[in-house]
Amino acid sequence: MTRLLLIILDGVPWRNWRRLFGNLEGWVEQGEARVRRMRAVLPSTSASCYASIHTGVPPQQHGIWDNAGIRRLEFPDVFSELTKAGKKTGAVTHSYWSEFFNRAPFDVVRDIEYDEPGGPITHGRFHTMHGYGHANQMTPADFDLFGTLTRLCEIREIDYGILHTCTLDSMGHRFFHDCAEMDHACGHLDAILAPFLHRWRQAGYEVIVTADHGQDARGHHGGTGEDQRDFALYYFGNSSLPPEDDVLDQLSLAPSILTRMGVRVPPTMTAKPFLTA
Repeated sequence: MTRLLLIILDGVPWRNWRRLFGNLEGWVEQGEARVRRMRAVLPSTSASCYASIHTGVPPQQHGIWDNAGIRRLEFPDVFSELTKAGKKTGAVTHSYWSEFFNRAPFDVVRDIEYDEPGGPITHGRFHTMHGYGHANQMTPADFDLFGTLTRLCEIREIDYGILHTCTLDSMGHRFFHDCAEMDHACGHLDAILAPFLHRWRQAGYEVIVTADHGQDARGHHGGTGEDQRDFALYYFGNSSLPPEDDVLDQLSLAPSILTRMGVRVPPTMTAKPFLTA
């Protein structure tokens, strides 16, 4: 039985993945992980990408055009399909994920943390970034988020977990990507992720580390530029992958997760999976 964790580091372009994440690249160099380029949907806006990552349908279908108007989505998604198949799911993410895939609007007291066997999210641990702006990023420590996901793995024994952090996206909007601040931030996140990733692998989880979108030299995303749309996907697991020159479609991520975990892919997810059972 495959158990899998999806780690989303928000807003990191392809170039910065490949030059600044030395631990991830070291695992690739040693043959313990493989990396592919993935391309975000359009618009390459955060909430639009979140919705597509888990439903496998484009924004023109799910109707999330930007970071406003967040609501419960009506499409089958990774959480709902895994829960129906008897799997336990976990989420350590921005509150948008809870609103999209469990219930909306987000009630900070009711929804900040929940354990609901009926799902679709079995174990939810969320943050809001309330008050976020240029002068105050309002992002929780990534170290704490990694610890929280690990606790769900080890105490709740989840089969599938997603972690989403906005730290690097927020840093990129503030400092842009070609600067000492971003070099340090990416290197630091890579360093604190590494021991947790090793621990997850030792516990038997396959792991995908990726982004939701990229970010260009002026700290922007949402449009069609390669830096705005393209990012890396690192895969720690035993499935075959498409050739290295292939650019993976973000819409193929949801059906790939379900396929790899042996769960039926709903007909709304039409992109071809890049992982095998």
